[in-house]
Amino acid sequence: MKRLEDELRLRLNDDEQVPYPDFGAMWERMEQPDQAGPERMMTHSVPFVRKRKMKRIAVAATLGALLAAAPVYAAIHYDWDTLLRWNSGVQSALEQNLGQELGQSITRDGVTLTLHTAVVDENQTVILYSLDIGKHNKEELWSFAGVSLKDKEGKVVDLEKGFQVWDDKSGRFTGYLQTDWTPSSGTAEVELSAHGLQAYSQQEKGLELDTGSPKLQETAISQDGLKSVAVQAFEQGEDKVLLASSVVFDRPETKDWAYPRIAVYRNGAEVRSLSGGTFGTPGEHGEYTMQQYFNRSDLTDGSVSYRLLYTKLEQSLDGPWTFDLKLSKKKMKSGTVIRTLNTPLEENSQLKKMVITPMQIRVAIENSGKLGIMPYQKYELLVGGKTLEGRLWSSEGRKPRTETFRFDRPADLVITPDTPIVLVCRYKVTSHSGGDTPVLLTGIGTQKQTLTTNISGYPVKWTYYKQNGNLYVESESESPVFGGVNQTYIGTGKNRKIGKPVTVNFIGDGNNKAIDMYKNFEGTEASVYMFFYSTDEPEREARVSLQP
Repeated sequence: MKRLEDELRLRLNDDEQVPYPDFGAMWERMEQPDQAGPERMMTHSVPFVRKRKMKRIAVAATLGALLAAAPVYAAIHYDWDTLLRWNSGVQSALEQNLGQELGQSITRDGVTLTLHTAVVDENQTVILYSLDIGKHNKEELWSFAGVSLKDKEGKVVDLEKGFQVWDDKSGRFTGYLQTDWTPSSGTAEVELSAHGLQAYSQQEKGLELDTGSPKLQETAISQDGLKSVAVQAFEQGEDKVLLASSVVFDRPETKDWAYPRIAVYRNGAEVRSLSGGTFGTPGEHGEYTMQQYFNRSDLTDGSVSYRLLYTKLEQSLDGPWTFDLKLSKKKMKSGTVIRTLNTPLEENSQLKKMVITPMQIRVAIENSGKLGIMPYQKYELLVGGKTLEGRLWSSEGRKPRTETFRFDRPADLVITPDTPIVLVCRYKVTSHSGGDTPVLLTGIGTQKQTLTTNISGYPVKWTYYKQNGNLYVESESESPVFGGVNQTYIGTGKNRKIGKPVTVNFIGDGNNKAIDMYKNFEGTEASVYMFFYSTDEPEREARVSLQP
Protein backbone atom coordinates (compact mmCIF):
# COMPACT_ATOMS: atom_id res chain seq x y z
CA MET A 1 0.00 0.00 0.00
CA LYS A 2 2.99 2.33 0.40
CA ARG A 3 3.09 3.20 -3.30
CA LEU A 4 -0.61 4.12 -3.20
CA GLU A 5 -0.11 6.20 -0.06
CA ASP A 6 2.78 8.06 -1.64
CA GLU A 7 0.73 8.67 -4.77
CA LEU A 8 -2.25 10.02 -2.86
CA ARG A 9 -0.14 12.19 -0.58
CA LEU A 10 1.14 13.83 -3.72
CA ARG A 11 -2.45 14.61 -4.68
CA LEU A 12 -4.51 14.95 -1.51
CA ASN A 13 -2.09 16.75 0.77
CA ASP A 14 -1.48 19.46 -1.78
CA ASP A 15 -5.00 20.63 -2.52
CA GLU A 16 -3.81 23.18 -4.98
CA GLN A 17 -3.17 22.43 -8.62
CA VAL A 18 -2.05 24.51 -11.54
CA PRO A 19 -4.35 25.12 -14.50
CA TYR A 20 -3.20 26.90 -17.61
CA PRO A 21 -3.09 30.65 -16.96
CA ASP A 22 -5.81 32.97 -18.20
CA PHE A 23 -3.86 36.20 -18.35
CA GLY A 24 -6.29 37.55 -20.92
CA ALA A 25 -8.98 37.80 -18.27
CA MET A 26 -6.45 39.10 -15.77
CA TRP A 27 -5.22 41.76 -18.20
CA GLU A 28 -8.77 42.97 -18.76
CA ARG A 29 -9.31 43.27 -15.02
CA MET A 30 -6.12 45.29 -14.71
CA GLU A 31 -7.30 47.61 -17.46
CA GLN A 32 -10.31 48.40 -15.24
CA PRO A 33 -8.84 49.96 -12.09
CA ASP A 34 -12.13 49.91 -10.19
CA GLN A 35 -12.28 46.12 -10.28
CA ALA A 36 -10.50 43.67 -8.04
CA GLY A 37 -7.06 42.58 -9.14
CA PRO A 38 -5.76 39.06 -9.64
CA GLU A 39 -4.22 38.70 -6.22
CA ARG A 40 -6.44 35.78 -5.33
CA MET A 41 -4.69 33.66 -7.94
CA MET A 42 -1.40 33.57 -6.11
CA THR A 43 -1.86 31.44 -3.01
CA HIS A 44 0.91 28.92 -2.54
CA SER A 45 3.96 28.48 -0.36
CA VAL A 46 6.03 29.18 -3.48
CA PRO A 47 4.03 31.70 -5.53
CA PHE A 48 3.67 30.87 -9.19
CA VAL A 49 1.66 31.75 -12.26
CA ARG A 50 -1.82 30.54 -11.36
CA LYS A 51 -3.57 27.76 -9.58
CA ARG A 52 -6.95 26.42 -8.69
CA LYS A 53 -8.37 24.32 -5.90
CA MET A 54 -8.23 20.65 -6.76
CA LYS A 55 -11.65 19.04 -6.87
CA ARG A 56 -12.47 17.01 -3.82
CA ILE A 57 -13.43 13.38 -4.11
CA ALA A 58 -17.11 12.97 -5.02
CA VAL A 59 -19.66 11.52 -2.61
CA ALA A 60 -21.34 8.19 -3.31
CA ALA A 61 -24.51 7.25 -1.48
CA THR A 62 -24.93 4.20 0.77
CA LEU A 63 -26.40 5.51 4.01
CA GLY A 64 -25.64 3.34 7.02
CA ALA A 65 -27.13 3.25 10.47
CA LEU A 66 -25.69 5.11 13.43
CA LEU A 67 -24.40 2.45 15.78
CA ALA A 68 -22.71 4.34 18.58
CA ALA A 69 -21.58 7.73 19.81
CA ALA A 70 -19.56 7.42 22.99
CA PRO A 71 -16.46 8.80 24.65
CA VAL A 72 -13.19 7.08 23.75
CA TYR A 73 -10.66 6.20 26.42
CA ALA A 74 -6.93 5.66 26.14
CA ALA A 75 -7.06 1.89 25.61
CA ILE A 76 -5.00 2.22 22.45
CA HIS A 77 -1.73 4.13 22.17
CA TYR A 78 -1.34 6.39 19.15
CA ASP A 79 2.00 7.55 17.81
CA TRP A 80 1.20 11.14 16.84
CA ASP A 81 4.91 11.93 16.38
CA THR A 82 5.05 9.95 13.13
CA LEU A 83 1.92 11.64 11.84
CA LEU A 84 3.14 15.13 12.81
CA ARG A 85 6.77 14.82 11.78
CA TRP A 86 6.34 17.77 9.38
CA ASN A 87 4.24 19.84 11.76
CA SER A 88 6.49 20.86 14.64
CA GLY A 89 4.02 23.49 15.86
CA VAL A 90 1.31 20.96 16.73
CA GLN A 91 3.93 18.63 18.20
CA SER A 92 5.13 21.49 20.39
CA ALA A 93 1.61 22.23 21.64
CA LEU A 94 0.98 18.57 22.49
CA GLU A 95 4.29 18.30 24.34
CA GLN A 96 3.24 21.29 26.46
CA ASN A 97 -0.17 19.68 27.18
CA LEU A 98 -1.93 22.50 25.37
CA GLY A 99 -4.26 20.21 23.45
CA GLN A 100 -7.95 19.88 24.25
CA GLU A 101 -9.11 16.29 24.78
CA LEU A 102 -12.22 15.49 22.73
CA GLY A 103 -12.69 11.72 23.23
CA GLN A 104 -15.67 11.21 20.93
CA SER A 105 -16.36 8.29 18.63
CA ILE A 106 -19.09 7.50 16.10
CA THR A 107 -19.57 4.27 14.15
CA ARG A 108 -21.49 3.99 10.88
CA ASP A 109 -21.59 1.00 8.57
CA GLY A 110 -18.93 -0.70 10.67
CA VAL A 111 -16.46 2.20 10.37
CA THR A 112 -15.51 4.15 13.48
CA LEU A 113 -14.25 7.74 13.37
CA THR A 114 -12.71 8.96 16.62
CA LEU A 115 -11.82 12.56 17.41
CA HIS A 116 -9.00 12.53 19.96
CA THR A 117 -7.54 15.99 20.48
CA ALA A 118 -8.04 19.57 19.27
CA VAL A 119 -5.28 22.17 19.25
CA VAL A 120 -6.75 25.66 18.94
CA ASP A 121 -5.00 29.04 19.00
CA GLU A 122 -5.33 32.46 17.36
CA ASN A 123 -3.95 31.14 14.07
CA GLN A 124 -5.59 27.79 13.42
CA THR A 125 -7.60 24.82 14.62
CA VAL A 126 -6.13 21.31 14.28
CA ILE A 127 -8.03 18.11 15.13
CA LEU A 128 -6.33 14.72 15.54
CA TYR A 129 -8.41 11.67 14.63
CA SER A 130 -8.24 7.94 14.04
CA LEU A 131 -10.26 5.84 11.59
CA ASP A 132 -11.05 2.17 12.28
CA ILE A 133 -12.35 0.44 9.15
CA GLY A 134 -12.20 -3.10 10.55
CA LYS A 135 -10.49 -5.68 8.36
CA HIS A 136 -8.06 -3.68 6.27
CA ASN A 137 -7.17 -4.37 2.66
CA LYS A 138 -3.53 -3.36 2.33
CA GLU A 139 -4.10 -2.40 -1.31
CA GLU A 140 -6.71 0.21 -0.45
CA LEU A 141 -6.57 3.65 1.10
CA TRP A 142 -9.55 5.36 2.72
CA SER A 143 -10.36 9.07 2.82
CA PHE A 144 -13.31 11.36 3.46
CA ALA A 145 -14.59 13.41 0.54
CA GLY A 146 -15.25 16.34 2.85
CA VAL A 147 -15.09 17.41 6.48
CA SER A 148 -16.61 20.66 7.74
CA LEU A 149 -17.34 22.70 10.84
CA LYS A 150 -20.65 24.54 11.36
CA ASP A 151 -21.01 27.15 14.09
CA LYS A 152 -24.14 28.19 16.04
CA GLU A 153 -25.01 30.78 13.37
CA GLY A 154 -24.94 28.14 10.64
CA LYS A 155 -21.68 29.27 9.01
CA VAL A 156 -19.87 26.32 7.45
CA VAL A 157 -16.07 26.09 7.20
CA ASP A 158 -14.29 23.32 5.29
CA LEU A 159 -11.42 21.56 7.04
CA GLU A 160 -8.32 20.69 5.06
CA LYS A 161 -7.15 17.07 5.22
CA GLY A 162 -3.67 17.71 6.58
CA PHE A 163 -2.23 14.20 6.52
CA GLN A 164 -3.28 10.58 7.08
CA VAL A 165 -1.13 7.47 7.64
CA TRP A 166 -1.68 3.82 8.52
CA ASP A 167 -0.66 3.01 12.10
CA ASP A 168 0.38 -0.66 12.39
CA LYS A 169 0.36 -0.61 16.20
CA SER A 170 -3.27 0.46 16.54
CA GLY A 171 -4.50 -1.14 13.32
CA ARG A 172 -6.10 2.15 12.31
CA PHE A 173 -5.55 5.16 10.11
CA THR A 174 -4.48 8.27 12.01
CA GLY A 175 -4.65 11.78 10.65
CA TYR A 176 -5.30 15.41 11.33
CA LEU A 177 -7.64 18.08 10.00
CA GLN A 178 -6.90 21.78 9.99
CA THR A 179 -8.42 25.16 9.24
CA ASP A 180 -7.54 28.79 9.89
CA TRP A 181 -10.93 29.21 11.58
CA THR A 182 -10.72 29.76 15.33
CA PRO A 183 -13.34 30.76 17.93
CA SER A 184 -13.94 34.51 17.78
CA SER A 185 -14.12 34.50 21.57
CA GLY A 186 -12.45 32.01 23.88
CA THR A 187 -14.88 29.15 23.22
CA ALA A 188 -17.27 28.14 20.46
CA GLU A 189 -19.84 25.36 20.06
CA VAL A 190 -19.58 23.76 16.63
CA GLU A 191 -20.75 20.72 14.71
CA LEU A 192 -18.12 18.68 12.89
CA SER A 193 -19.41 16.58 10.01
CA ALA A 194 -17.45 14.10 7.87
CA HIS A 195 -19.04 12.53 4.80
CA GLY A 196 -18.31 10.49 1.71
CA LEU A 197 -15.85 7.96 3.11
CA GLN A 198 -14.27 6.26 0.12
CA ALA A 199 -11.86 3.40 -0.44
CA TYR A 200 -9.73 3.38 -3.55
CA SER A 201 -6.91 1.37 -5.05
CA GLN A 202 -4.19 2.09 -7.58
CA GLN A 203 -4.59 0.74 -11.11
CA GLU A 204 -2.43 0.91 -14.20
CA LYS A 205 -2.54 0.54 -17.97
CA GLY A 206 0.49 -0.09 -20.16
CA LEU A 207 1.24 2.49 -22.89
CA GLU A 208 3.22 2.24 -26.11
CA LEU A 209 4.89 5.64 -26.47
CA ASP A 210 7.65 7.09 -28.63
CA THR A 211 8.83 10.09 -26.63
CA GLY A 212 11.32 10.92 -29.36
CA SER A 213 8.45 11.85 -31.66
CA PRO A 214 6.73 15.27 -31.43
CA LYS A 215 3.44 13.82 -32.71
CA LEU A 216 0.33 13.49 -30.57
CA GLN A 217 -0.02 9.82 -29.54
CA GLU A 218 -3.41 8.48 -28.44
CA THR A 219 -4.15 5.24 -26.59
CA ALA A 220 -7.54 3.71 -25.77
CA ILE A 221 -7.95 2.86 -22.06
CA SER A 222 -11.59 1.70 -21.88
CA GLN A 223 -11.59 0.68 -18.24
CA ASP A 224 -12.76 2.04 -14.88
CA GLY A 225 -14.37 5.12 -16.44
CA LEU A 226 -11.25 6.22 -18.37
CA LYS A 227 -11.80 6.33 -22.13
CA SER A 228 -8.44 7.36 -23.59
CA VAL A 229 -5.17 9.19 -23.03
CA ALA A 230 -3.24 11.39 -25.45
CA VAL A 231 0.46 12.19 -24.94
CA GLN A 232 2.73 14.67 -26.73
CA ALA A 233 6.45 15.14 -26.06
CA PHE A 234 8.16 18.55 -26.17
CA GLU A 235 11.87 19.19 -25.98
CA GLN A 236 12.88 21.38 -23.06
CA GLY A 237 16.45 22.34 -23.86
CA GLU A 238 19.13 19.71 -24.30
CA ASP A 239 18.49 17.61 -21.23
CA LYS A 240 14.74 17.70 -20.43
CA VAL A 241 11.52 16.45 -22.03
CA LEU A 242 7.99 17.59 -21.25
CA LEU A 243 5.21 15.02 -21.55
CA ALA A 244 1.93 16.90 -22.01
CA SER A 245 -0.98 14.51 -21.55
CA SER A 246 -4.76 14.58 -21.47
CA VAL A 247 -7.22 11.96 -20.26
CA VAL A 248 -10.80 11.67 -21.54
CA PHE A 249 -13.39 9.98 -19.30
CA ASP A 250 -16.44 8.05 -20.48
CA ARG A 251 -17.86 8.36 -16.95
CA PRO A 252 -17.42 12.05 -16.01
CA GLU A 253 -17.59 11.44 -12.25
CA THR A 254 -14.41 9.34 -12.48
CA LYS A 255 -12.21 12.42 -12.82
CA ASP A 256 -13.16 13.36 -9.25
CA TRP A 257 -11.02 10.54 -7.90
CA ALA A 258 -8.87 9.09 -10.71
CA TYR A 259 -5.87 11.48 -10.43
CA PRO A 260 -4.12 9.93 -13.48
CA ARG A 261 -0.46 10.42 -14.30
CA ILE A 262 2.12 9.00 -16.70
CA ALA A 263 4.73 6.78 -15.02
CA VAL A 264 8.06 5.92 -16.62
CA TYR A 265 9.81 2.64 -15.74
CA ARG A 266 13.37 1.60 -16.51
CA ASN A 267 14.47 -1.96 -15.75
CA GLY A 268 11.26 -2.37 -13.74
CA ALA A 269 11.89 0.59 -11.41
CA GLU A 270 9.89 3.81 -11.65
CA VAL A 271 11.84 6.84 -12.87
CA ARG A 272 11.42 9.93 -10.71
CA SER A 273 9.97 12.88 -12.61
CA LEU A 274 11.42 16.36 -12.28
CA SER A 275 9.84 19.21 -10.33
CA GLY A 276 7.43 21.63 -11.98
CA GLY A 277 4.79 19.15 -13.11
CA THR A 278 1.10 20.02 -12.98
CA PHE A 279 -2.03 17.87 -12.73
CA GLY A 280 -5.75 18.48 -13.09
CA THR A 281 -5.80 21.34 -15.56
CA PRO A 282 -9.21 21.37 -17.30
CA GLY A 283 -8.87 20.92 -21.05
CA GLU A 284 -10.90 22.64 -23.72
CA HIS A 285 -13.48 19.83 -23.73
CA GLY A 286 -13.34 18.91 -20.06
CA GLU A 287 -10.46 16.46 -20.30
CA TYR A 288 -7.98 16.12 -17.44
CA THR A 289 -4.56 17.38 -18.49
CA MET A 290 -1.08 16.94 -17.06
CA GLN A 291 2.43 18.26 -17.64
CA GLN A 292 5.35 16.11 -16.44
CA TYR A 293 9.07 16.73 -16.87
CA PHE A 294 11.77 14.06 -17.20
CA ASN A 295 15.48 13.92 -17.85
CA ARG A 296 16.03 13.06 -21.49
CA SER A 297 18.57 10.38 -20.52
CA ASP A 298 15.86 8.56 -18.52
CA LEU A 299 13.70 8.19 -21.64
CA THR A 300 16.29 7.03 -24.17
CA ASP A 301 17.20 3.68 -22.63
CA GLY A 302 15.88 0.66 -24.52
CA SER A 303 14.46 -0.81 -21.31
CA VAL A 304 12.07 2.11 -20.76
CA SER A 305 8.34 1.40 -20.54
CA TYR A 306 5.33 3.63 -19.86
CA ARG A 307 2.16 3.19 -17.83
CA LEU A 308 -0.87 5.26 -16.99
CA LEU A 309 -1.42 5.14 -13.22
CA TYR A 310 -4.73 6.12 -11.67
CA THR A 311 -6.92 5.45 -8.63
CA LYS A 312 -10.11 3.44 -8.76
CA LEU A 313 -13.06 3.89 -6.42
CA GLU A 314 -13.67 0.54 -4.70
CA GLN A 315 -16.22 1.40 -2.03
CA SER A 316 -18.15 4.42 -0.75
CA LEU A 317 -19.99 5.13 2.50
CA ASP A 318 -22.01 8.32 2.69
CA GLY A 319 -22.29 8.68 6.48
CA PRO A 320 -22.31 11.33 7.82
CA TRP A 321 -20.19 11.10 10.95
CA THR A 322 -21.37 14.11 12.98
CA PHE A 323 -20.02 15.39 16.30
CA ASP A 324 -21.04 18.21 18.65
CA LEU A 325 -17.89 19.92 19.93
CA LYS A 326 -17.03 22.76 22.24
CA LEU A 327 -13.68 24.11 21.06
CA SER A 328 -11.59 26.43 23.18
CA LYS A 329 -8.37 28.39 22.73
CA LYS A 330 -8.12 29.36 26.41
CA LYS A 331 -5.13 27.07 27.02
CA MET A 332 -3.16 29.09 24.48
CA LYS A 333 -4.15 32.51 25.79
CA SER A 334 -1.26 33.05 28.22
CA GLY A 335 1.30 32.26 25.54
CA THR A 336 -0.29 34.36 22.78
CA VAL A 337 0.96 37.78 21.69
CA ILE A 338 -0.70 39.90 18.99
CA ARG A 339 1.31 42.83 17.64
CA THR A 340 0.25 45.46 15.11
CA LEU A 341 3.26 46.27 12.94
CA ASN A 342 2.47 48.65 10.04
CA THR A 343 6.15 48.42 9.12
CA PRO A 344 7.37 49.00 5.53
CA LEU A 345 9.07 46.00 3.93
CA GLU A 346 9.93 47.71 0.66
CA GLU A 347 8.07 49.60 -2.06
CA ASN A 348 4.39 48.53 -2.21
CA SER A 349 4.77 46.08 0.71
CA GLN A 350 3.96 46.61 4.38
CA LEU A 351 4.04 44.25 7.36
CA LYS A 352 0.61 44.50 9.02
CA LYS A 353 0.45 42.11 11.97
CA MET A 354 2.34 39.39 13.85
CA VAL A 355 0.61 36.76 16.01
CA ILE A 356 2.78 34.59 18.27
CA THR A 357 1.28 31.47 19.87
CA PRO A 358 2.86 28.39 21.48
CA MET A 359 2.18 26.56 18.21
CA GLN A 360 2.97 29.04 15.46
CA ILE A 361 4.05 32.53 14.43
CA ARG A 362 1.93 34.24 11.80
CA VAL A 363 2.99 37.33 9.84
CA ALA A 364 0.57 39.21 7.56
CA ILE A 365 2.02 41.27 4.69
CA GLU A 366 0.01 43.64 2.51
CA ASN A 367 1.10 44.37 -1.06
CA SER A 368 -0.34 47.36 -2.92
CA GLY A 369 1.47 46.69 -6.20
CA LYS A 370 -0.30 46.23 -9.51
CA LEU A 371 -0.55 42.44 -9.14
CA GLY A 372 -0.89 42.39 -5.35
CA ILE A 373 1.66 39.58 -5.16
CA MET A 374 4.68 39.36 -2.89
CA PRO A 375 7.83 39.35 -5.07
CA TYR A 376 9.95 37.15 -2.81
CA GLN A 377 9.85 33.37 -3.01
CA LYS A 378 11.37 32.28 0.33
CA TYR A 379 10.56 33.54 3.81
CA GLU A 380 12.36 32.87 7.09
CA LEU A 381 12.13 34.06 10.68
CA LEU A 382 15.30 34.37 12.72
CA VAL A 383 14.17 33.82 16.32
CA GLY A 384 16.35 33.13 19.35
CA GLY A 385 19.17 31.65 17.30
CA LYS A 386 16.85 29.44 15.25
CA THR A 387 15.75 29.76 11.62
CA LEU A 388 12.08 28.99 10.97
CA GLU A 389 10.96 28.24 7.41
CA GLY A 390 7.80 30.07 6.36
CA ARG A 391 4.92 28.87 4.22
CA LEU A 392 2.12 30.82 2.66
CA TRP A 393 -1.28 29.89 4.06
CA SER A 394 -4.22 30.39 1.73
CA SER A 395 -7.82 30.69 2.84
CA GLU A 396 -10.96 31.62 0.96
CA GLY A 397 -11.74 34.35 3.47
CA ARG A 398 -8.37 36.07 3.36
CA LYS A 399 -8.15 39.80 2.76
CA PRO A 400 -7.39 40.92 -0.81
CA ARG A 401 -3.72 41.80 -1.41
CA THR A 402 -2.74 40.36 1.98
CA GLU A 403 -0.52 37.29 2.23
CA THR A 404 -0.21 35.39 5.52
CA PHE A 405 3.00 33.50 6.23
CA ARG A 406 3.13 30.88 8.96
CA PHE A 407 6.16 29.59 10.83
CA ASP A 408 5.81 26.44 12.97
CA ARG A 409 7.32 26.89 16.40
CA PRO A 410 9.66 24.23 17.84
CA ALA A 411 8.96 23.06 21.38
CA ASP A 412 12.31 24.32 22.71
CA LEU A 413 11.96 27.84 21.31
CA VAL A 414 11.47 30.37 24.13
CA ILE A 415 10.19 33.79 23.09
CA THR A 416 10.10 36.76 25.47
CA PRO A 417 9.23 40.41 24.74
CA ASP A 418 12.99 41.04 24.30
CA THR A 419 13.67 38.12 21.94
CA PRO A 420 14.86 39.47 18.58
CA ILE A 421 12.65 38.39 15.67
CA VAL A 422 13.80 39.19 12.14
CA LEU A 423 11.90 38.46 8.94
CA VAL A 424 14.17 37.51 6.02
CA CYS A 425 12.76 37.50 2.48
CA ARG A 426 14.88 35.84 -0.23
CA TYR A 427 14.91 35.29 -3.99
CA LYS A 428 13.15 38.24 -5.57
CA VAL A 429 11.13 37.82 -8.76
CA THR A 430 9.89 40.98 -10.47
CA SER A 431 7.07 40.97 -13.03
CA HIS A 432 7.21 43.42 -15.94
CA SER A 433 4.58 44.43 -18.48
CA GLY A 434 5.16 42.90 -21.90
CA GLY A 435 4.73 46.27 -23.57
CA ASP A 436 3.17 47.20 -26.91
CA THR A 437 5.92 46.04 -29.26
CA PRO A 438 5.11 42.65 -30.83
CA VAL A 439 7.40 39.87 -31.99
CA LEU A 440 6.74 39.36 -35.71
CA LEU A 441 6.65 35.72 -36.82
CA THR A 442 6.95 35.21 -40.58
CA GLY A 443 6.93 32.22 -42.91
CA ILE A 444 4.98 30.10 -40.42
CA GLY A 445 4.91 26.43 -41.46
CA THR A 446 5.58 22.92 -40.24
CA GLN A 447 9.33 23.50 -40.10
CA LYS A 448 10.67 24.98 -36.88
CA GLN A 449 11.99 28.54 -37.24
CA THR A 450 13.76 30.72 -34.70
CA LEU A 451 14.50 34.37 -34.10
CA THR A 452 16.05 36.27 -31.20
CA THR A 453 14.75 39.51 -29.71
CA ASN A 454 16.11 41.78 -27.00
CA ILE A 455 13.85 42.30 -23.99
CA SER A 456 15.26 44.85 -21.53
CA GLY A 457 18.78 43.72 -22.38
CA TYR A 458 18.06 39.99 -22.21
CA PRO A 459 18.29 37.85 -25.38
CA VAL A 460 15.07 35.87 -25.86
CA LYS A 461 14.93 33.08 -28.43
CA TRP A 462 11.58 32.43 -30.10
CA THR A 463 10.86 29.11 -31.85
CA TYR A 464 7.65 28.68 -33.82
CA TYR A 465 6.06 26.00 -35.99
CA LYS A 466 2.75 24.39 -36.93
CA GLN A 467 1.75 20.88 -35.93
CA ASN A 468 -1.63 19.19 -36.39
CA GLY A 469 -2.98 22.54 -37.60
CA ASN A 470 -1.95 24.31 -34.39
CA LEU A 471 0.68 27.04 -34.01
CA TYR A 472 3.26 26.53 -31.26
CA VAL A 473 5.28 29.47 -29.96
CA GLU A 474 8.24 28.74 -27.68
CA SER A 475 10.28 31.33 -25.77
CA GLU A 476 13.46 30.94 -23.72
CA SER A 477 16.62 32.80 -22.79
CA GLU A 478 20.19 31.78 -22.06
CA SER A 479 20.27 34.48 -19.37
CA PRO A 480 19.53 33.05 -15.88
CA VAL A 481 18.21 36.47 -14.83
CA PHE A 482 15.38 36.28 -17.35
CA GLY A 483 12.55 34.46 -15.57
CA GLY A 484 10.42 33.75 -18.63
CA VAL A 485 7.36 34.90 -20.55
CA ASN A 486 4.18 34.02 -18.74
CA GLN A 487 1.71 34.04 -21.65
CA THR A 488 1.38 35.46 -25.16
CA TYR A 489 -1.41 36.69 -27.40
CA ILE A 490 -1.77 37.48 -31.10
CA GLY A 491 -3.40 40.68 -32.34
CA THR A 492 -5.12 43.42 -30.36
CA GLY A 493 -8.61 44.52 -29.41
CA LYS A 494 -11.55 42.30 -30.29
CA ASN A 495 -9.41 40.24 -32.66
CA ARG A 496 -6.95 39.27 -29.95
CA LYS A 497 -6.28 35.53 -29.68
CA ILE A 498 -4.81 34.29 -26.42
CA GLY A 499 -2.30 31.46 -26.47
CA LYS A 500 -3.01 28.39 -24.38
CA PRO A 501 0.11 27.51 -22.39
CA VAL A 502 1.38 23.99 -22.91
CA THR A 503 3.78 24.61 -20.03
CA VAL A 504 2.92 26.21 -16.69
CA ASN A 505 6.15 27.45 -15.18
CA PHE A 506 6.60 28.11 -11.49
CA ILE A 507 7.96 31.52 -10.59
CA GLY A 508 11.53 31.25 -9.38
CA ASP A 509 12.06 27.65 -10.54
CA GLY A 510 15.01 28.53 -12.80
CA ASN A 511 13.20 27.36 -15.93
CA ASN A 512 12.46 30.21 -18.33
CA LYS A 513 11.23 28.15 -21.30
CA ALA A 514 7.53 28.49 -22.12
CA ILE A 515 5.32 27.08 -24.87
CA ASP A 516 1.98 28.53 -26.00
CA MET A 517 -0.37 26.88 -28.48
CA TYR A 518 -2.81 28.59 -30.87
CA LYS A 519 -5.41 26.09 -32.00
CA ASN A 520 -6.35 25.83 -35.69
CA PHE A 521 -4.09 28.69 -36.71
CA GLU A 522 -4.39 29.93 -40.29
CA GLY A 523 -1.92 32.17 -42.07
CA THR A 524 1.84 32.50 -42.37
CA GLU A 525 2.46 35.56 -40.19
CA ALA A 526 1.61 36.58 -36.63
CA SER A 527 2.31 39.53 -34.34
CA VAL A 528 2.90 38.03 -30.90
CA TYR A 529 2.62 40.12 -27.73
CA MET A 530 3.56 39.26 -24.13
CA PHE A 531 1.27 39.87 -21.18
CA PHE A 532 4.17 39.83 -18.70
CA TYR A 533 7.68 38.57 -18.28
CA SER A 534 9.72 38.23 -15.12
CA THR A 535 13.30 38.69 -13.95
CA ASP A 536 14.96 36.64 -11.19
CA GLU A 537 17.32 37.82 -8.46
CA PRO A 538 18.14 34.68 -6.44
CA GLU A 539 20.64 36.50 -4.19
CA ARG A 540 18.36 39.45 -3.43
CA GLU A 541 16.99 39.63 0.10
CA ALA A 542 15.17 42.01 2.44
CA ARG A 543 15.39 42.00 6.24
CA VAL A 544 13.03 43.64 8.71
CA SER A 545 13.16 43.53 12.50
CA LEU A 546 9.76 42.62 14.00
CA GLN A 547 10.76 42.53 17.65
CA PRO A 548 11.83 44.10 19.93
